[in-house]
Amino acid sequence: MRPTSSLARSVSSASRVPRKTRGAALLVAALTLAFALVRSAPAAAHTIGLSTGEYTAAGASLVVKLAFARGEVASLAPIVDANRDGHVTPAEIASARGVLKDKVLGRIAVSAGGARCTPALTDAALTEEDGLLLAGRWDCARAGEAFEVELTLLDDLARGHRHVARAVSSGATHDEVLYGAERKLTIPAAVGEAPAAEAASSSEGERGAGAWSFFKMGIEHILTGYDHLVFILGLVLARARLRSLFTIVTAFTLAHSITLALAVLNVWSPSPRIVEPAIALSIAYVGVENFFVRDASKRWRITFPFGLVHGFGFAGALQEIALPRSAVPTALVSFNVGVEVGQVAALAVLLPLVLFLRDKSWFEPRGARLLSGAVALAGGVWFIARVVSG
Repeated sequence: MRPTSSLARSVSSASRVPRKTRGAALLVAALTLAFALVRSAPAAAHTIGLSTGEYTAAGASLVVKLAFARGEVASLAPIVDANRDGHVTPAEIASARGVLKDKVLGRIAVSAGGARCTPALTDAALTEEDGLLLAGRWDCARAGEAFEVELTLLDDLARGHRHVARAVSSGATHDEVLYGAERKLTIPAAVGEAPAAEAASSSEGERGAGAWSFFKMGIEHILTGYDHLVFILGLVLARARLRSLFTIVTAFTLAHSITLALAVLNVWSPSPRIVEPAIALSIAYVGVENFFVRDASKRWRITFPFGLVHGFGFAGALQEIALPRSAVPTALVSFNVGVEVGQVAALAVLLPLVLFLRDKSWFEPRGARLLSGAVALAGGVWFIARVVSG
C-alpha cells in the first residue's frame, strides 16, 4: 500500500505542476510589468514637450518672445539650475543670461536676404505656471527682406517636442506648429499694415494645421502616459458587464474633460505637487480595490472624482508654456479630442484582451489579482517618487 500511496502522491504532484508553473509565470509577468512601468515612466508623467514663440518683423530686426517649461530650459543649459535642486529661481535666471543666449537663442537660426542675423537676449523671466519667458531680437544687415527662421533647437529637446510659432508682419498673423523635421518658418518683411480681412484669412488658413498638431499631441500624450494607461488597465480588470464598464469610462472621461478646461482657461487649478501624487494614489487605490470589489456597477462614483484629478494632470501639459490667448480654444478642444481618441484606442486593445483572458481557467481569479497587484505596486512607487521629487 505504501508504494501505491507514494505513486499516487507523485501523480497528484505532477498534475499540479502546470498550475504552479502558470501561477509562477503570471507572478513573474506581473512583477516584470510593474517594474517596467515604474522604470519607464518619469515621476511627472504628464509633462510633454511644448513651447511657444511669437516672431514679429520690425524693419531690419526680428523681435521674438519665447516660452518654455523651466525643466526643459534646465535640460538645455544645466548650469541654469546652479545648485542642482531641481528648481530654477529668478536669481539663477539673472546670472545665466549669457548661457541662455548661447544655448537657446543661439540654436535658433535667423537669416534675411541670405545673410545670418545676430541674436541678442533682451529679457528673461519666470512665470507662475512653472514656465520661463525669453525675449530676444535678431538684427539683420538689410531691411525689406523676409526672415527665414530654423529651430535647430528642436534637436536638443525631447523627441516629439512641439513649438507653436506665431508669425507677425504688417498686422497679419499666422500660426504654425514646428516639430521634428518641420522646423522652418518664414516671416514676411513688414511693409505697412495689412487689411483686417487679409490678416483674418491668413490666421484662418493656419488654424487647421495647429488644431491637427494639438490633436496628435493629445493622442501621443495618452499612448505615452504610462500612468494613465495603467489606471485604465486597473479599471477594466474588475469583473463587470460591458454596460458598467462603459459607465465607468464615461464618468472618468467627462470628469477629466471638465478639469482640463478649467485649468487651461485659468479658472482654477491646484499645484502639480498635489495633482501628480494624487494621480499615483488613484492608480494604487484601483489596484487594491480590485481585490475587494464585488459589484463594479457603482464604481463610476469613484472614477468620476479620480477623473477630475487626472484632468488637472493633462492640463499641466498645456499650462507649462504661455499659449497665446487666441490659440487656447483651438488647443484645448483639439488636445482634449486627441486624449479621448487615444483613450478609446487603448480601451480597444485592453478590453478585448481582458475579456478573452477571463474565459481562461488559469487567469481567473489568480491572474486578475496578480495584475491588480502590479497596478497597485506601480501606483505606490510612483506616489513615493512624486512626493520625493516634488
